[in-house]
Amino acid sequence: MERVFNFSAGPSCLPLEVLEKAQKELVVYGNSGMSVMEMSHRSSDFQAIIDECEALLRDLLGIGDNYKVMFLQGGASSQFAMVPLNLYKNKKADYVLTGVWAKKAAKEAGRYGDVKIVASSEDRTFSYIPKLDKSMFTPDADYVHITHNNTIYGTRYTSLPDVGNVPLVADMSSSILSQEIDVNKFGIIYAGAQKNMAPAGLTVAIVREDLIGNALDITPTMFNYATHAENGSMFNTPPTYTIYICKLVCEWLKGLGGIKEIQKINEYKAGLLYDFLDNSAMFKATVAKEDRSLMNVPFVTDSEELNAKFVKESKEAGLMNLKGHRSVGGMRASIYNAMPVEGVKALIDFMKKFETENK
Repeated sequence: MERVFNFSAGPSCLPLEVLEKAQKELVVYGNSGMSVMEMSHRSSDFQAIIDECEALLRDLLGIGDNYKVMFLQGGASSQFAMVPLNLYKNKKADYVLTGVWAKKAAKEAGRYGDVKIVASSEDRTFSYIPKLDKSMFTPDADYVHITHNNTIYGTRYTSLPDVGNVPLVADMSSSILSQEIDVNKFGIIYAGAQKNMAPAGLTVAIVREDLIGNALDITPTMFNYATHAENGSMFNTPPTYTIYICKLVCEWLKGLGGIKEIQKINEYKAGLLYDFLDNSAMFKATVAKEDRSLMNVPFVTDSEELNAKFVKESKEAGLMNLKGHRSVGGMRASIYNAMPVEGVKALIDFMKKFETENK
């Protein structure tokens, strides 16, 4: 069977180049005589893999020496607890609600301290990013939390809020490595790998060093950033094979020309799709134009029956996982870094055909 175009929101498609290299190295990696899957995380071969992965991430994202890069487990959802457990001093935090994951993060932080909801876009089904002003934030908050890109609803921050000297924390699970960012503007960036970095099982946390070592007494050992920072992500067995794939993805990105070049490609892909949606008589985008994601593009027709028919027929045409999230319905095309331009063009061609046939 030939490969399909996979528009899944996560776990998502991986670059074909990466899959083919992993296939080639699956049984024997280098001169190790074994697969990375069966390699000891304490071995010199794996140490070289994780070191190279970190070096590549630092290079691609411009991560300074005053940040620790940690390879963790538990998904971004574990970070919803790790962030407040490690950063709470005054036990105050500000959260901006822009979707399901932001709400879950705020709820988890509320178990350990006082959470202020600075702004929310729930009034319009999270279809926009609220306007934020420095005066809205709590001056003595321990941190401000945002969800940089909202996978379900298809919104993103096109500019970062001014939070003064308060550490800015961002869940970047669905936008990391997709566009240029200034890491120095953040206290913590965390991301589940299963959208733009690797298969599921790995979470990358980029944490400014001054925010490490002050965890609450109740913090479990595995949820303390210091545990992982002091042990080079080797306190326990890390997700070794997923880290290896992350290394290959970083090599692929570097070969393309880095984040600047992949951002151009992503803007081109998203531009093609949004342009079609804005000019279609049948399909329409659901997000405010100024806040549209480059990674996740939700769209609908004016009929649930047509939506269902589109999802069914697109699958038959080899365009997979276009059904919208169960909480919002409709359709969603996730066009992460690994989605080729050809995939987006194939989707648009199918939408044109569907529109003609279902007038």
